[in-house]
Amino acid sequence: MPMSTSLDRRRFLALSAGTALAATGLSACAGSVSNGTGGSGSGKTTLTVMTVQNEWDKKTLAAAEAALGMNLNVITWDPTKLNSMLAAKNPPDVVRGFGATETPYFAARGLMTDLDPYFAKSSALKASDLDPVNDVWRYDGKKQGAGPRYGMAKDYSQDSMFWYRTDLFEAAKLDAPSATEPVSYDEWLDLGKKLVKRRLGKVKVYGLNATGMGVFPQLMGMTASAGGSLFAEDLATVDFSSPEALKALRWYLDYAKADIGPNVVNPNPDGWDGPTYGAGRMAMSCNGYWFGGQIGSDPKLAEVSRFAPAPQFGGHRVSSCFGATGFWIPKDAKNKDASWKFFEWYFGGKPAQERAASGWGIPSLKSLRANMPQTNAFQKQAFQVQEQELPHFSVLSFTPYAQQAALEGVLNKVLPDAVKSGTSAGKVADTLNSRMNQALAQGKELVG
Repeated sequence: MPMSTSLDRRRFLALSAGTALAATGLSACAGSVSNGTGGSGSGKTTLTVMTVQNEWDKKTLAAAEAALGMNLNVITWDPTKLNSMLAAKNPPDVVRGFGATETPYFAARGLMTDLDPYFAKSSALKASDLDPVNDVWRYDGKKQGAGPRYGMAKDYSQDSMFWYRTDLFEAAKLDAPSATEPVSYDEWLDLGKKLVKRRLGKVKVYGLNATGMGVFPQLMGMTASAGGSLFAEDLATVDFSSPEALKALRWYLDYAKADIGPNVVNPNPDGWDGPTYGAGRMAMSCNGYWFGGQIGSDPKLAEVSRFAPAPQFGGHRVSSCFGATGFWIPKDAKNKDASWKFFEWYFGGKPAQERAASGWGIPSLKSLRANMPQTNAFQKQAFQVQEQELPHFSVLSFTPYAQQAALEGVLNKVLPDAVKSGTSAGKVADTLNSRMNQALAQGKELVG
């Protein structure tokens, strides 16, 4: 089964959210994974950082090493390699990851360093200055959002919000969505159906992409918006058969059957929304504030783009984050003090200030929120909508017993046939419950 568009988009988020793409890729730099000092008799500490290939270009890397007074050995983020390094107890010193979906999994297995003692002593990173989104990097052994801090977000977005093109709305003679009041999911789907354009039976312009961060997190958010929870209280099982989850599942099946946007049956050939939306071939894109960094790089595109609140199912307004991309320090890391120095520089120093001003995400520190761009009309509109959305942020606890990729894999196996055959949402829910709960039970057995 090919990987879905949403996961391709997720990979792009790993590459670019929070900073513009660097021009030069880096797969590895001087230094080695196994020792704590640099080569050539430098005497400097070498910090091994597992991150995405384009985190820094050569010039930026050199400046980072100068600022930190250490060598950075950059290895490309790869989940299989990371798992093998963790198992061998020879992990990178610092690892990039998704706080919202990965913290419970790694923390429950005792693989992450408790960072509370470091925050307590730091003058650069104070717990009181942390945006509430950083709570997704906390896990108390039972649920997310409480307990020790195991990592920190570099920036974030509320990922069910969406961007839309005013020119395509005007061409369709449709009123633009409100900047203050969220549309209902049914209204959103109806708008998507009215905005889609087809030629010879094929979609020429998508009306809507409803799942920017993956189908599973979106279904979590939709279920919460309906007043329920996809996971049981102990996070050991899912229940797609509850009234709230069925409502979300039925909506997604209707969206996929309507074929008005990228879905599990017909993924976006572009791989993610950026080029499609930019070329005028997508009217609405479900991506958070970070996507404004992409849009804002093209003045003509920014002129016809606006931001809107997350759609809702009912009166229980929820607007969560499904990424909170940042870094964490493995428990078996060899250079923890140097890793924390990297944290203070990356999250509290010049890189954090530049990210905040770039528009590629909401800053992770409250003190940097004033740096968010508000110069032109596009930036001002996006900022105002985002500010009004912040009070509706909440942490949706992810399970410690499976990784998101595994749960997405079940969806990718079950949903395409269900959409094509018109299988009822109830039967689809039963199949999803059976397969996902089997995987979750195996994970729980391993965690103990």
